[in-house]
Amino acid sequence: MTVPRDLAGPRLALFGGAAFAAVGVQLPFWPVWLEAQGLSATEIGLVLAAAFWPRVATNLLVAYQADRLGRRKWLMVLLAAVTLLGLALFGLAERLWAFLLLSAISGAAWAAIGPLGEALTLEELQGRGIAYGRIRLWGSLTFILAAVGTGRLIEQSGPEAVLGLLLGGVALTLVACLLLPETQVAGRPATPPRLAELFRLPGFWRFILAAGLIQVSHAAYYGFATLHWRAAGHSAGLIGWLWAGGVLAEIALFASGDAVFRRLTPHRLLALAGGCTVLRWSLSALGTDLALLIPAQALHGASFGATYLATMHYLRDHTPAALHASAQAINASIGFALLFGLVTPIAGWLYGIAGGGAFWAMAALALAGTALAVTLKPGSG
Repeated sequence: MTVPRDLAGPRLALFGGAAFAAVGVQLPFWPVWLEAQGLSATEIGLVLAAAFWPRVATNLLVAYQADRLGRRKWLMVLLAAVTLLGLALFGLAERLWAFLLLSAISGAAWAAIGPLGEALTLEELQGRGIAYGRIRLWGSLTFILAAVGTGRLIEQSGPEAVLGLLLGGVALTLVACLLLPETQVAGRPATPPRLAELFRLPGFWRFILAAGLIQVSHAAYYGFATLHWRAAGHSAGLIGWLWAGGVLAEIALFASGDAVFRRLTPHRLLALAGGCTVLRWSLSALGTDLALLIPAQALHGASFGATYLATMHYLRDHTPAALHASAQAINASIGFALLFGLVTPIAGWLYGIAGGGAFWAMAALALAGTALAVTLKPGSG
């Protein structure tokens, strides 16, 4: 399908909006649905981690195949369909092994869409002179609507509604994938030796690790913040707004992305994001009063948004164009999936024994990532 030049931007925005609507249901409230199925905090941590374990290999394998073919769209369609089927089968799961298996299958398929979509979007937008943040902010907006709407629905009908809403978000993403433009990457297909060149780029692995440590410090937040706040007496509706408030700060950052990068390199933005992340988890560890949670959530634009934006610009500007999807996948596999697969079960164990004290461990991870980011130099990557 050939997408007219003036329609590519809206269709990319539709894809981002659909995908993040699903994430807006999944991130805040999937642990609530799992808890309603009778799983403990430790078991929830394992199920969430199972979604990350296979991604270490599958993200890279799928994206590398897309780079070799020079095409991404139809692989994304297939992956969205597999995700939809895997999630539907959760409704039949009863034993822990079934939850783990389905989490691994659907999580691996869903995650592999991300690097392909990011590479396709960055390439399309660069050719049209459209700022990445202007498209990405639509995903943030739909995340807010989904998080707030799901919270209110849970208050009215209980957590069982979460699975149906998540299926709806993934189904819409499948439709959006069908409408995407197909970008043909110029030049010869990537080969294994060229893939190895990514690891030889000066500063590449240090940037990926620094960003990964800052991102993985969100493990306790993604897995257990909603459960922690519900245990403290906050309603599902209020919790939806707390998640939404964090993403509002993210939107503000994405909307001003051009101005940010006129002043800061990706390396310096990453270091700034890391420092704000340390502050965020320190506030979260101190208690569940709104006086602490509101400013902590306001820092989401820096802790996640700035880290994400810095990484996307670094990967676009400092890696070969023919390997953009592979570069995205290495980041998703090593800097995200591997670290989250290791840390999420630990976060579940820590939350089970220390409650909100688990956020102190997250602050320590963010501090380690910040220390590494400070050593990065623009000329080294």
